[in-house]
Amino acid sequence: MDADAEAGGAAGGNAGADELARLRARVSALEEEARTAAPARPPHHRLRSFFSALLIVIGCVLVPLGIVASWTSDIVGDTDRYVKTVAPLASDPDIQAAVANRVTNAVMDHIDLASLLEGVAPDQRPLVEKALGKLGGSLESAVGSFVHDRTQDVVASSAFETIWTDANRAVHTSLDRALTGSDDGAVKISTDTVTIDLAPVIDRVKQRLVESGLTVAGKIPEIHTDFTVVQSKDIGKVKTAFGLLQKMGMWLPVIAVLLVVGGVLLAVGRRRTLVAAALGVAAAAVILGVALTVFRTVYLNALPATVSPAAAGSLYDTLIRYLRTSVRVYATLGVLLALAAWLSGPSRPAVLTRKLWDDGISATRGTADRAGLRTGPVGPFVRRYRRWITWLLVAAAAAACVFWPHPTGWVVVGLALALLFALAVTAFLAEETPEGRAKEPPSQGPHAREGA
Repeated sequence: MDADAEAGGAAGGNAGADELARLRARVSALEEEARTAAPARPPHHRLRSFFSALLIVIGCVLVPLGIVASWTSDIVGDTDRYVKTVAPLASDPDIQAAVANRVTNAVMDHIDLASLLEGVAPDQRPLVEKALGKLGGSLESAVGSFVHDRTQDVVASSAFETIWTDANRAVHTSLDRALTGSDDGAVKISTDTVTIDLAPVIDRVKQRLVESGLTVAGKIPEIHTDFTVVQSKDIGKVKTAFGLLQKMGMWLPVIAVLLVVGGVLLAVGRRRTLVAAALGVAAAAVILGVALTVFRTVYLNALPATVSPAAAGSLYDTLIRYLRTSVRVYATLGVLLALAAWLSGPSRPAVLTRKLWDDGISATRGTADRAGLRTGPVGPFVRRYRRWITWLLVAAAAAACVFWPHPTGWVVVGLALALLFALAVTAFLAEETPEGRAKEPPSQGPHAREGA
């Protein structure tokens, strides 16, 4: 009888093991099917994703155009802003050297070396002329070096800074019309060149030469010679584009940002879409920065031999300085937004980062409590309205970035760090200590209220 019982138990055990194995196999099959089967998206989700991607792509394409439009309206369309931008060029060594060479050549073209013999006695003049004839180019070189030194003194003085500023203020109208094709007013642009008249500089040089003993310079008539600010055979091809961008002004960047924001809000997976959109904006800004560098090389290579490449390079770099700053701002802002969106996601590194943040805040608050620091009624208030306070801080940082006059990449980074600090203070004040939790009465659920 014991044998029969053992046999029955063994049979039951085998049956149970077989059933368990079948269940495990079925579960494994279902899990594999769930992993391999791609969930079918509803048609309206696919439509939303399509239009979301379309809006983001159009917005990213408009970002470089928006940056250029803002620069065109701000620099090319604003005389005071333009003058303030180019004013430091008066102290630029390349600009000073180019102006000095241009003025020296113009003055030397009007100095008659033979007139230097006017002070020599008539009976000695043939002998001196014969001696000077043997010097030939040496005399011209010596006089040219003397004139160049006096010219350098002028362009290195504060007087040249005033002349440079006044000349650029006067020439800004020509620059505006050369780039935008505007025909308002009496001045017409018939060439692809914008120049500065150096006549005031030459007058200063003539005074310096006379004061230094070269009295013959006083007989030099009024000389007008030009210093090239912008010269390119392709200016005429881009007039229409620059004019349109100037009219768009600040609206084009706003439209680009709104399109990107609309694409993110329309997306099904907004967090991942925000990361992709922010990186797209940063990439578009970087592409514009690369294009500016490439165009610089093309522009300098196309200049005629009479234009100093070093001076033209300094002018180009100064004129697009704020344009490059805008490129850095958009690129930095895009990377920071993508990083913030990624850190708020469910990925393991993001979760670990948030845990380290929370643990650091908790440890700091615990240390402060042990040191006797209390938040009083501020802590419960911040804890209660923490979500609203967080959004207000984010909105304040965004508003500061938007309304900051001509922000730089470092300004954006500084605002981001200030926002992180403010969020850390908020989390510190809202953190509930173990002592505070122990003092709170236990929460009474609906069953407890019913029992009462």
